[in-house]
Amino acid sequence: MRTYQVRTFGCQMNVHDSERLSGLLEQAGYRPAPDDSTPDVVVFNTCAVRENADNRLYGNLGQLKPVKDATPGMQIAVGGCLAQKDRGEITRRAPWVDVVFGTHNIGSLPVLLERARINDEAQVEILESLETFPSTLPARRESAYAAWVAISVGCNNTCTFCIVPALRGREKDRRPGDILAEVEALVAEGVIEVTLLGQNVNAYGVEFGDRHAFADLLRACGDVGGLERVRFTSPHPRDFTDDVIEAMAQTPNVMPSLHMPLQSGSDRVLAAMRRSYRSDRYLGIIDRVRAAMPEAAITTDIIVGFPGETEPDFQATLDVVGASRFSSAFTFQYSPRPGTPAATMADQVPPEVVRERYQRLSELVESIAWQENKKQVGRALELLVAQGEGRKDGATHRLSGRAPDNRLVHFTAGEVQPRPGDVVTCEVTYAAPHHLVSDLPVSTIRRTRAGDAWEARQLAGSPGGDGLAAAGAPVLLGLPTVPVRA
Repeated sequence: MRTYQVRTFGCQMNVHDSERLSGLLEQAGYRPAPDDSTPDVVVFNTCAVRENADNRLYGNLGQLKPVKDATPGMQIAVGGCLAQKDRGEITRRAPWVDVVFGTHNIGSLPVLLERARINDEAQVEILESLETFPSTLPARRESAYAAWVAISVGCNNTCTFCIVPALRGREKDRRPGDILAEVEALVAEGVIEVTLLGQNVNAYGVEFGDRHAFADLLRACGDVGGLERVRFTSPHPRDFTDDVIEAMAQTPNVMPSLHMPLQSGSDRVLAAMRRSYRSDRYLGIIDRVRAAMPEAAITTDIIVGFPGETEPDFQATLDVVGASRFSSAFTFQYSPRPGTPAATMADQVPPEVVRERYQRLSELVESIAWQENKKQVGRALELLVAQGEGRKDGATHRLSGRAPDNRLVHFTAGEVQPRPGDVVTCEVTYAAPHHLVSDLPVSTIRRTRAGDAWEARQLAGSPGGDGLAAAGAPVLLGLPTVPVRA
């Protein structure tokens, strides 16, 4: 039986796709490679958003070449956004790659690998449009208790810094019934938390003309028995409407957490980015979310050094960050991506200026996050025990969990050890900028179906399984193939 390894770069959609790639390979007879072995097949699922994505991929491919030369029959496949962008360039720069496939045809991977092996030549297959939603393909889920559920693929926005619409295509929406069928199937497998996923989730419904579709979908998830936590990522401020806020506040299993990209606090820069909102609208959304859900934790994305950004523009970003009180933020130094309008704009900001501004922004974000985390000290929080985030350190033997607002908490379990997927209640005793700590023994432990599912995986066994960090035996979720509408 041939073995495989999938290496994932990029966003949550890439992670979602990688679970499908693993499921497809296992359905075709492959098995995960043990940690201490050389896989027969290595699959790179790539991202093209950052400037160093190319260097990272080709660096990894270069490191694998001597391994492949020394391992008869070994194959290398490259998929994802960078493959969609570079196409034949990958096999030109790395002729030892066997398969290149795009974002629209991940289901072709097993066939392409077999064709490359039989024909003894590289196979490159890049489709221009999606034929089958990735969510309908079999999956090897890495978590027994939490799952991604894609509600749409692609994006209709034209942000000048972003290459994703060119690589993922225009937005395609799944029908609500198909989404809920997947959610119900996941819950039947033991999942108690789902994250609804899309490049712009709150534009969901645009393809079939229902502007209330996303709010209705959140409410419908509230009717799924056994589903305890619902999250979503990422929304766009342009499409964020009050009915979504109401659905979040009124649906008990929709968690009080929101990741809403800001990108810049300067209206002038937002216009240059083609972000169709301004800072006052953004702050207005945050005010309404907090009015409806006072305990909501809000996170964001911010780009520093977009072409033409002046010191007053940057100060406007700092002002919005100060007013927004983010619990955390993903901050990025702008990097030009070939094929985007921003890459050819005048007034590119000098790298040393970008770095200095980035440092100032990071310090402000961390300071605010720490202040907000300190407000959690003394509170009793209900945590979903995490798999893969593991123990904080060997000395304290703390475990980790996620609060309803998605804050990470390291806690002391006491004599009775909860399982990943179980739910514990603990009191926060200490706050750091990026996590909370509870050094008091948990007050309650609730065993869940998700914990049972995790335990069943461990009993079933899996190559490379090692307790908290292990995926355990694969859970293959096969749903009927649903063709994408034209």
